[in-house]
Parts: sequence; C-alpha cells; structure tokens
Amino acid sequence: MYPFKIDRQAACAAVMTLLICLIPLVVVGQEPAGEAAPVSVQVVEVDTLVVEGGEAGMPSANVKAEVAPEDVSGESDSYLSGPLSAPHNGWMLVCCALVLFMTAPGLAMFYGGLVRKKNVLSVLMQCIFLMGMMSIVWALYGYSLAFGGGGPYIGNLDFTLMQGVAREWSTELQQPVTPMYDEALPRLTHMMFQGMFFIITPALICGAFAERMKFGAMALFSLVWGTVVYCPLAHWVWGGGILAFGEEASIAGGALDFAGGTVVHISSGVTALVAAIVIGPRIGHEREPMPPHNLTYTALGASMLWVGWFGFNAGSALRIDGIAASAFAVTHFSAAAGAFTWAMIEWVRSGKPTLLGASSGAVAGLVCITPAAGHVGPMSSLVMGALAGLVCYLSCSALKSKFRYDDSLDAFGIHGMGGALGAILTGVFATRAVWDIASGQPVGMIEGNYNTIVGQIVATGITIAYAAIVSFVLLKVLDATIGLRVPVLSERQGLDISEHGEEGYIFL
Repeated sequence: MYPFKIDRQAACAAVMTLLICLIPLVVVGQEPAGEAAPVSVQVVEVDTLVVEGGEAGMPSANVKAEVAPEDVSGESDSYLSGPLSAPHNGWMLVCCALVLFMTAPGLAMFYGGLVRKKNVLSVLMQCIFLMGMMSIVWALYGYSLAFGGGGPYIGNLDFTLMQGVAREWSTELQQPVTPMYDEALPRLTHMMFQGMFFIITPALICGAFAERMKFGAMALFSLVWGTVVYCPLAHWVWGGGILAFGEEASIAGGALDFAGGTVVHISSGVTALVAAIVIGPRIGHEREPMPPHNLTYTALGASMLWVGWFGFNAGSALRIDGIAASAFAVTHFSAAAGAFTWAMIEWVRSGKPTLLGASSGAVAGLVCITPAAGHVGPMSSLVMGALAGLVCYLSCSALKSKFRYDDSLDAFGIHGMGGALGAILTGVFATRAVWDIASGQPVGMIEGNYNTIVGQIVATGITIAYAAIVSFVLLKVLDATIGLRVPVLSERQGLDISEHGEEGYIFL
C-alpha cells in the first residue's frame, strides 16, 4: 500500500508526542489571556536585590515583576519596557549558551564515549533530539507550568505560548516593549535560561537505559516526564510552591536549591534507577564485557560539562555579583576535589588511577555542589566535592554490584546519589556570609541552624518519592502500550543501525 515500510509502534509514539505538544494550543484557544499580576519591586543594591520577598537568585524565582523606566500613565503597567541592565542580561545570555553547551556536545560526548561503538549515534541522537523537542515544549507551556503564578503545586497558563514573555508591539506607546522578569532581566532571558535546565534533565536519564530503549518510547517518556515531573518540581522549589525556601506555606520551611540539586539531579537520578529496573539489563549484562568504546570522547565531554557548569551554577544568581562569583569558585573547587578523590581511591585500590575515574569524579563534584553553589564557601565546597567523589564511587561500584541493576552509564550513581548528598550537605554548610537569605539569621547547621537541614532532608525525600512513583507509572503505561525495549536482534545489532539506519564508524 505504501512505497515504504511503516513501523506502527514508532508512528504511534510520534503521533502521541505531537498531540501532547499541541494540547496547549487548544487550551489557550478556549481561555482568554488573563491580566498580568501587579508588581512589587524594591531595589536595595545590586548584590542584595529584593523582589517580592526574595533576593537575586533562583530560590525566589516566583517573580512576575515587570517594571517600567518611568510611569507614563501614573500606574504600574506590566508590559512597559523596564530599565534593562545590559551587563546582567549579557551575562545571563552567555550562561544560557553555556548550559546548552552542557547537553551537546558536553553530555552527548560524555555518554557517547561510554557506550559500545554500535550505539554511539543513538546516544548523540537522544541528546540532539531532546534539545529540539524539550525546547518546543518549554515554549508552548513548560515555562508557564513551572514559573507561572498560581497555587502551591503547579503554575498557571499565563505564559503559555510565550504570552507575556516575548517582545510585543504596544499600540499605546507605538513601540516594541519587553516584558521584564525583574528590573534587570527580560522575562525572555529568564525563560531561555530555565529552558536549558529543562533540556538537560531528561537527557541525563538516558544514561540509565542506553543501548536498549526504543527511540520513540524515549521521546514520549521524556515529553510526559518533563510535563508531569520536572515542571511541578520546578514550581515547588523555584516557583513559590510547597518546597520554596522561606515561604509560609512551604513544607518544613522549604529547601535551599540554588541551581537544581532536587529539581534536576535527584529527580533525573531517581528516575534513571527506576527506568533501569523496569526496562531490565542489557543482553549479556554481567556475562559479556561492555567497556566504553571511546574514553577520549568521555574525557572531552566531562571537560565540556565542567566548563558549562559555570553557567549552570554561577548563572543561577541571575546577576553579576558577589554571589555569582562565589558560585563560580565553589563549582570549580568541588569538581576539582571530586576528580582528585575518585582518582586517588582507584590509585590506592588498584595502583592505577583512570581517566574514566577522574572524569566521573569531576562530574560527581559538580552535581554535589549544584544545590549549594550560592550558599557555601570555597573550603566547604572542597569537602563536598571530596565526599561526592567517595560516595559516588561506592555507588557506581559496590552498590550497583550488590543490587545488580544495569544503570548503563551510572546516571543514578552520580546524579541521584550526588544530588541527594549535595542537597543534604547544603543544609550543613550553608552560610549567610555567602548569601544572607535569612535576613541576618543563621542559615546552615555550621551556623547553629538545625532547621535548614531538616528542610533539606524532607525536600530530598519528597523529590525521590514523587519522581520514583510517577516515573514508574509512566514507564509501565508506555511498556503496556508501545513497548519500551527494542527487539533482541535489534539490540544485538546496535541501535545506531536498527533505530536510526546509520553507523558512527563506517571507516572501521
């Protein structure tokens, strides 16, 4: 009937993915756009900007402030151009590029080198495809669900289809206007920066089911997971929800999560473990050797992640200020301590420190410092990085061997365990000397505040439970409908050819 062969399951996955992406078009078409909330902005200093009850930085990201350089009408108009700060905005645009750089080529090369050569293109394709699909979802409705106003559990549809985000033409002023996130940044800049986090998080999960999951199932799972797991978590922590630090309605006082320990790393790491268990091990797991095919790729990818992480963490200050400088420094020191510790453990145990070990240790240190980057000092970051190297090394070796799950590229061992460790240690080492987020009161346990670590533990537990339960249900539903795993012959042949019809090394 057709001049080409149609894979019905793949077609079904593609159609379902497209339909889910188009849902907001129907919803917005039936609902009139609401008016933007009135603004409340108090400017203190660049380093101590206060916007709707929070200082500069992601924990107070439930901001819908849009201000004008002058009040031409005598009233606050949320769509007038604000006094845009070119240095702050320029810095944030660079950070957007750095975080995107983490997904590809950074993560793509890091993961690509760890798989066998018959699957390298499948890993690269997952990262590149998610850069496209997740960006579209974020523009259509993801940003609104995460950062739109609303209740404590999920955002509203104020920013759906980028309403109130993109530049618009003002018929009143007869000129383009820029909706502002606060008095320094356009909302579009904030939206783009947060969108890069939305891209890389599901890409991290792909490391757990590498070499055996259908591409269509991966795409559909990532889309739904981003909608029902990532967006709510981002709203809870950064959008004024139930885990926002210092909010009256927050559970246990909320969580300190400067750049994504809970939202990005714990959620993706726990989901990776669930996916590895539900999908099952690769054919030949624990019976056949499955060494990385190109450690050069992996080391280069880890180096790119290290560089990109400066945008990930320092950019989360949303300013060029002392907090950003501190976040930049502690990011580097934690990565350095993680790489050193992992390599030293290998050196002591086997007499041979490995490139893979040093690369993995660096990433572990980066993961661990992520929630703490804007809250801890350099010496604390060295301790956190060293502990991350030790804990993640044990997770990727002893823990995985004991329970025999096939987390192919150690997504859980590094991101799940490293993220949880970092979230808890943030409650230990956070200090008002870096960010006076508690208005002069002690912040972390080292300053005598034991309530913060309770909030960190509670937030970690909630994130683990929510991500695990929802991910398990999603995976089971997809497995029962379109199937998660490629056929045995396709897995043996390699996903490059069986799923994409290409080869990565045709000259070998």
